[in-house]
Amino acid sequence: MFSFFESEETKKLRSHITNLGALAKIDGHVDPTEMNYIISIGKKHGMKADEVRNLISNTSKSMPHLPTNDSERFDQIYDLVEMMLADGIVDESEMEFCINMASKLGFKETVVGVLVRKISIGVKDGLARELIKQDAEDFLDC
Repeated sequence: MFSFFESEETKKLRSHITNLGALAKIDGHVDPTEMNYIISIGKKHGMKADEVRNLISNTSKSMPHLPTNDSERFDQIYDLVEMMLADGIVDESEMEFCINMASKLGFKETVVGVLVRKISIGVKDGLARELIKQDAEDFLDC
């Protein structure tokens, strides 16, 4: 009801949380590890756990607000990939969702699969987010 008065930053965050919720639900349920991860993203940006849970329960009711720059796009796809890996099981539909979301976020269709896999490998290898981001930027500039 009051979304008209939300700042652009709040709209972007709510959209990002909604996207994470959609990914968590893609296998039919939200794993507690996934929910905790999404809540931690929300809390990091000033949201309360109940706000995050409410957004996730209403994922089909929100209109997405896409990031406006490459850094924000990367951060969103990074969080989606990290979310996919949160429960330790990578379902093919989750991987496809991340690839589709990367495309919707504005990454070129020809590189989204490689981008998502590069992020996945970096996260699994325990690399720092900024290092993975730099590697992705170098890859995307080619």
